[in-house]
Amino acid sequence: MVEMREPEDVLRAAQLRVTRPRTAVLQAVRTHPHADADTIIGVVRDELGAVSKQAVYDVLAALTMAGLVRRIEPSGSPARYEARIGDNHHHVVCRQCGAIADVDCAVGEAPCLTASNNHGFTIDEAEVIYWGTCPACAA
Repeated sequence: MVEMREPEDVLRAAQLRVTRPRTAVLQAVRTHPHADADTIIGVVRDELGAVSKQAVYDVLAALTMAGLVRRIEPSGSPARYEARIGDNHHHVVCRQCGAIADVDCAVGEAPCLTASNNHGFTIDEAEVIYWGTCPACAA
């Protein structure tokens, strides 16, 4: 998981150039876990003013490639981003409102699941999405 160090320090440690958009996007992902790109764009624009959609998408791609953020893609939902990385946690998604919450590994060490046939792959991560109804929608 990314330590809660200053975004600038995290970018430098990943050998990424520190820019205002990169800093703002990383902070937006940290403060809005599971947000989609449009939400992140809005948060970044609130902080920086004019910034293009493409600039935010480029930063999200760079942060994802550097391993500073994780991109998840629940079926029927736009890609979402989170700063909680490296711990092989999973997600639960509400079928009605789309709310997403983190779910720690059920048992064992990463990966949490053992594939019935690994087809020769060395597996280092398992991605599970649980689907259901959140408490607010169930009420």
